[in-house]
Amino acid sequence: MAVFLLSRRSRLGPVDTWERLTDWSRHGERIPFTDVGPARGTGRAVGDVVLARTALGPVGFDDPMEIVVLTPPTRGREGLCRLEKRGRIVRGWAELRVCAEAEGGAEALWVEEIRVRGVPAALDPLVARVARLVFGRALDGLLGPEPAAGHARR
Repeated sequence: MAVFLLSRRSRLGPVDTWERLTDWSRHGERIPFTDVGPARGTGRAVGDVVLARTALGPVGFDDPMEIVVLTPPTRGREGLCRLEKRGRIVRGWAELRVCAEAEGGAEALWVEEIRVRGVPAALDPLVARVARLVFGRALDGLLGPEPAAGHARR
């Protein structure tokens, strides 16, 4: 199992950071060749399933993730979203946390344990390194500034 941890400070407050971090369609805008969205429910409740579909042309795979914990941040309490990966190709879990910073803004943490079917455990360090790079860029994009009016997001 490959495990990685990402941490980013956000100039946004905890609630806005949480909203961006749990806006599943925005994940798809930031992860190459991937569309993300609710497959069951709204993607905002325990029991809902978020589906990431990664494909290049006709070749691809689904990464369904069930929300098993969803606690938005409030004053004095961090936000936590735990997703259990239930796909045939990708298994494991991910936790997204948002904590208020004393000097303002928030900290976003992304911890994930990932197993990719057919990839030997000896390659877990490589899987973790690639995941850290891909999801780190996605996290930077999710928490970065919004595009200027009139400019489309890519």
